Amino acid sequence: MKDFSILEKKLGLKFKNKDLLEQAFTHRSYLNENPDFKLDHNERLEFLGDAVMELIVTSHLYKDFPEKAEGDLTNWRAALVNAKMLTSVAEELGFNEFLLLSKGESKELGKARAYILANAFEALLGALYLDSGFKPCDEFIEKYLLVKLADIIQDGSYKDAKSKFQEEAQERVSITPNYKVMKESGPDHEKQFVVGVYLGSELVAEGHGTSKREAEEAAAELALGVKKWE
Repeated sequence: MKDFSILEKKLGLKFKNKDLLEQAFTHRSYLNENPDFKLDHNERLEFLGDAVMELIVTSHLYKDFPEKAEGDLTNWRAALVNAKMLTSVAEELGFNEFLLLSKGESKELGKARAYILANAFEALLGALYLDSGFKPCDEFIEKYLLVKLADIIQDGSYKDAKSKFQEEAQERVSITPNYKVMKESGPDHEKQFVVGVYLGSELVAEGHGTSKREAEEAAAELALGVKKWE
């Protein structure tokens, strides 16, 4: 088994309930091969951690940048909490060494692994919140995620397609785009989503992805082309 005390030491954390930490790294596929494993997979912790992370990041941005408009803060938050950023941070922190995966899943090193890492980051935050409350989560996010903000602002990478499409839509037609899941398919660990982006009642484009966020981003990118707003 993995020695999670090494990870605790590395991250400067001390879990009272060690099972919560281990569960945060337990992928659904691992349980398929180890049905007698004592813990559940990490998807519920991921759900909780995502909400905790959004609140912490939003709160910091609101307090630290009182002169900034909502649009800028929204874009910065999106750049901080997207799957690409979370995957990058999780890799830096050595999460790959602690993932509990099936034999097949452990061989996947591309996009599938990237999402597993991003989800583990959120699940760890959910586990930390249940174990120790809000303050350690706040300190964790400030130490490992919010430090990325300066680079994001400097290189302009916060302007993803979804943010750009929203800016253009609000400026050109005074409408805030909304997104709707059109189709959802596949097993829980390999979901595929089709998301439509609307301006009012007009369906502008549909995007595909392995998560709702990815599909929304793909839809926004296509919508910029459809509207010739690039």
